[in-house]
This record gives sequence, C-alpha cells and structure tokens, in this order.
Amino acid sequence: MASLLDAPTDTPRQPKLLERLRIHLRTRHYSIRTEEAYIDWARRFILFHGKRHPQEMGAAEVEAFLSHLAVDRQVSASTQNQAKAAILYLYKQVLGMELPWLDEVVQARRPRRLPVVLTPGEVRELLLHAEGTAGLVAQVLYGTGMRLMEALRLRVKDVEFARREIVVREGKGNKDRVTVLPENLIAPLQAQLQKVRVLHEKDRAAGLPGVYLPHALAVKYPDADRSWAWQWVFPSPLRALDPRPDARTGQALERRHHLYPESVQRVVRGAAQRARIAKPVSPHVLRHSFATHLLQAGYDIRTVQELLGHADVSTTMIYTHVLNIGGRGVLSPLDAL
Repeated sequence: MASLLDAPTDTPRQPKLLERLRIHLRTRHYSIRTEEAYIDWARRFILFHGKRHPQEMGAAEVEAFLSHLAVDRQVSASTQNQAKAAILYLYKQVLGMELPWLDEVVQARRPRRLPVVLTPGEVRELLLHAEGTAGLVAQVLYGTGMRLMEALRLRVKDVEFARREIVVREGKGNKDRVTVLPENLIAPLQAQLQKVRVLHEKDRAAGLPGVYLPHALAVKYPDADRSWAWQWVFPSPLRALDPRPDARTGQALERRHHLYPESVQRVVRGAAQRARIAKPVSPHVLRHSFATHLLQAGYDIRTVQELLGHADVSTTMIYTHVLNIGGRGVLSPLDAL
C-alpha cells in the first residue's frame, strides 16, 4: 500500500493516513518537533512491515518493530519509548482503535544516569570560547536554566529587564514559568535586542511576513506578527518556508524563524573542544550545571525545581548527588594511610 506514504493531492478525497496523523496532532496543538517525530515513527513502522496498513497489524508487528529498534538499531530506551508512544497515538487517536494489547507491549526501562555537570571553571572557559549569537544563547542557558528550545523561542515581550526575570512560555508540558534574569546578561541582551530591532525594521520595510504566532493569534490580532513585542530574541539570519500554513490565508509563507538549534549545538561543541573540556558537552549540560551550582550555593531544592520547571521534585533530586562530596561523603581508606 504505497499510497499510505504519498503526499496528499488537491483532489477531493480523504487525506492519507500520515496526513490525518499530522492534522490530528496540529488540532491538539502538539509542537512541530513532536509532530515531525510521530509522523517519522509512523512512516518507519509502515515501511518496516512492507507498507501494510496499521489496521491490518497487531501486537506481534508492534513488538517486532520495537525489538528491531532495540536489537538491530541499538537505539536508546528513550528513543524506543518515543517510537512506542507514536504508534500508540496512531492507533488510539487517529485510527480510533482501542487495543488493550498496545498498553502491554514491553516498554524499555530507561537507565538512571547522572547528568554531565561542568565545574564553574569549566563553564567560564566554555563561555569564553563560545562566540557570536550562539555564544550568547549558551550564556542564557547557563544563567537561567532554560532548555535550548525554550531559549530559542524567547520573544521580546517575555524579557523583563526591570523585574530581572524571564517568562518562559509553553515550556515542556506546555507550561509557563518564570526564571531569573542574571545581572551579567542584561547588557548583552539589550545589545542583542538593538541588533534585532534593526533587522526587524528592515523586514518590515521590505514587506516580509511577520513571525509565526501560536494558536491562531495571527487571526485574533492581525498585526501582532509584525509588532516588536512578538519578535524572536534570537532570530535566524536567514528566512525559511514555514511548515505550518498561515492561519489567515492557509498558504505557506517564507518567514524569519528563530535561530536553529543545530547552530547553538555546533558552537557549544566547538567551544568545548577549544577549552579542552574532557567531558561530553552539549547545550543541555549548561542547564544541568545551572541546577547543580545553585544547590551547591545553598539554594532550596524547591526553588531550583520552580526555576527548572520540573513537575515533580523527584526529577530535581537527581542534582543532589553533587552535595555528597567525594563519592557520598565517604573518606577513602587510601586517604587515611
């Protein structure tokens, strides 16, 4: 059934299965990254079983696909569980099939790993070697504890210089929260906004489309996408075609999106190499370091939980391993000789 994977045409007929999945996800306001991941896993599942329709398959086919991921592809437990979640969504939400066996399909157990944490000295060296706009993003990640996509999706209106705080909109779990705005970031961010303002005025003078607005706000507030308050704090230097159609016209528009996450990841990796940090360093490590260093400084774990946006304090507890100096505070017998 090769037609399952074909792009929908303009002929008046039922959308293809993957297009139905896309429409369902967008109707429920799933993020664009979740949408892309779920559609990709559904496509892989169909291709793995010779393009058979999911309605013709059952528990054996799902388990075979998940086993293939674990044994042949050797993916991580979190990747395998994401694939299962995508297939679960396809069957229950899109096809409307209540299949009791799907909940019982074996789920990979995620190993409990301690996060990679940099020392304050390593963070200092890393940030010194991270240059440009991506380097400023790295400073924001360490200074606020935000996730990478939360920082890249930051809008001008959400940076409160007077109150020394940043409002994180639609973070993980679609929740808003408030985090700290470090004093040392005020001047760099103000300089960044001055550059963004110049770029914004050039785009407006050229008559280019405004930024993407979530949840049909472009319809409710027709001029908001071109207003200064809604602009990205870290816009991309290039424009690209928006994968989501415009809420007013239904057409695909070429917009100026925020900075690409790969750009920041590349700069952080390069900075870690130049700083000769012998640890696997990614932008998310700066979030781990933020939480760890706050706990080391004596801040309450509930405060750290709120700044990170964790729903449960048990998630934040992973960072308390640093409070046990020298391997759970034990004096090695070697040091007693």
